[in-house]
Amino acid sequence: MERSAFYRTIWRWHFYAALFVVPMVLILATTGPIYLFKPQIERWEERSFEGLSTAGSVTPEAQLAAALAAVPGGSFQSYRLPQKTGDAVLINVKTVDGQSSRDVFVSPQGKVVGILDPDKRIAQLAHDVHGQLLLGPKGSWLVELAACWAIVMIITGLYLWWPRGSGLTGVIVPRTRYGGRVFWRDLHAVAGFWVSAFALVLLVTGLPWTDVWGRSFKTVRAEMGWVKGKQDWTTGGRSADADEHAQHAGMMMAPKAISRDDHHPMMPAVSLGSIVVKAQREHLAFPVLVAPPGAVQRAGPPSPSSKGWTVKSDSQIRPLRVTITYDPMTGTEVRRRGFSDQHVIDKVIGYGISWHEGQLFGLVNQLIGVATALLLITLTISGFTMWLKRKPDGVLGAPPVPAMPARTGGVVVIVLVLAALLPMLAISLVTILLLERFVLARIPAASRWLGLSPA
Repeated sequence: MERSAFYRTIWRWHFYAALFVVPMVLILATTGPIYLFKPQIERWEERSFEGLSTAGSVTPEAQLAAALAAVPGGSFQSYRLPQKTGDAVLINVKTVDGQSSRDVFVSPQGKVVGILDPDKRIAQLAHDVHGQLLLGPKGSWLVELAACWAIVMIITGLYLWWPRGSGLTGVIVPRTRYGGRVFWRDLHAVAGFWVSAFALVLLVTGLPWTDVWGRSFKTVRAEMGWVKGKQDWTTGGRSADADEHAQHAGMMMAPKAISRDDHHPMMPAVSLGSIVVKAQREHLAFPVLVAPPGAVQRAGPPSPSSKGWTVKSDSQIRPLRVTITYDPMTGTEVRRRGFSDQHVIDKVIGYGISWHEGQLFGLVNQLIGVATALLLITLTISGFTMWLKRKPDGVLGAPPVPAMPARTGGVVVIVLVLAALLPMLAISLVTILLLERFVLARIPAASRWLGLSPA
């Protein structure tokens, strides 16, 4: 009886976790695989700007002038070196209103061959839906909440799956000779077993990007002395130093980026062409961006290194990233920072992010990510089908509360640990328990529909 009550309690929490997570899993498992292939997708989008003639090539300054002329009133943000000889350069130009930018592709001869809105590119749209559901910070909270409950779903699911002397069939391989509920149950359990480890890795490596967890972790890093240089990932869609710059808004103005008619004191004496030559000699991992002093990158406000010319490898393989800063008046190197210079915590997160984005081991990493997404979709479809097959009419179909409460001392400890590590889980868990105990349980119709009455 005690074991049955405990099993039913775990099953109930698994059901509730899945109820919230399933719609989000479908969204994340659909958009995630798209972003995994960002390099291939962007290369396909830029196919018309590749393999151009190099005869009559002009200077980077002439290419920049053409790009600025194509976006009237715009300001120069970055110059991306071509991946191969003959490819057009990509010059990112912020629009005159300062609210968006354009990727301007300029041929070796200085002719504009294409203009794309970076916010509307396929991989970026997949990224924005995957990380924020196109809702800004509020979307990030929903994604973070779903990630927290997905962890609960996987842990409780593994307990429900745990073999109890039934052999391998239905445990690591489904029983195909049975139909109906047995087949769907086995498909759900087996898919959950095979995907659980990979899904947990994806969920944990995605947490540094989230708003609440990411900012909390940033505070912990600062308190523990784990900070060594600028954080190399965004939190809640904002750059690591966005909050600091926001606090100083109105007190000082950010340095102005270079525009077509600029002659202000920030204009560097060293030319773009000189810095491009230096960048080419470094042989950094693609994409390599050259940014002028004061450039405001898409991830947020200027970083401390933006006081000079910046050459940066923005490779998704984080261990290959290098940022070099040059004095704007003399062109001498004043700072160089690579992956090896980061704190060990940041290195671990960097490896995790590269894995999450499918770039750490190239195509193998991407295929593992796709397989993980397909198994997660299989989980959602099989779980939903199981629910439809067993759901009684007129009720939600949640496992009923056991008549005799189970002893859950160990589970309480696990929940407390998870709540301490996952703030959004703690907030939502307390909200659910209070709502269930003091509101829903006192409404007979709601209590019956939710299965809150002991059975």
